[in-house]
Amino acid sequence: MTVPALMQNHQKKTYVTQLHKVYNQLSQAVVLYMTDRNALNLKEAGLTNGDAIDAFMKKYFKIVQDCTADISECANSSEYKKMDGTSNPIFRKDSAYSFKYYILADGSLIGLLNYGDNKIQVNVDVNGKKGPNIIGRDTFAFNIYSNGIIDDECSSPPCTEEERETMYNKNCISSSTTGWFGCFGKILNDNWEMTY
Repeated sequence: MTVPALMQNHQKKTYVTQLHKVYNQLSQAVVLYMTDRNALNLKEAGLTNGDAIDAFMKKYFKIVQDCTADISECANSSEYKKMDGTSNPIFRKDSAYSFKYYILADGSLIGLLNYGDNKIQVNVDVNGKKGPNIIGRDTFAFNIYSNGIIDDECSSPPCTEEERETMYNKNCISSSTTGWFGCFGKILNDNWEMTY
């Protein structure tokens, strides 16, 4: 193998390791949250609005900066792109959505948005402001479902391999949509490897 290929493989493994770390932290926090409230799911536990998300994050994570009021302090939205180079301004303040944004102690940027009773969308840049800021490389989207399962976008978690593959082809590697689910699901399907 050539040196650039070796470096690229190493970088992919680094991104996946960081993503897996965030996934594990969220998984543990969700279990603790439900256990602390003696609840069977996140709805019953009360994780159903922005204030509850804020309290959840501040109790179970080491937050070094709350970026909710001004996301531009933590991310430059215009720098984010899909793998084909098309711009996708994620991590932005949007009046239509009430994301809560945080920088964690490990440097990752995480945004959470409550979608009512059934799920919370999670957007994560595993290395914060550092590049490459490419969806599917260092930046991912997935959901925390009310039953505590963390997975890609699908109708009923856990998602099937086919649903994850469909989301990957429809959003992650396609320039025809601004959607960016699917990259995380592909990594799950490939046993925590970035094969694309």
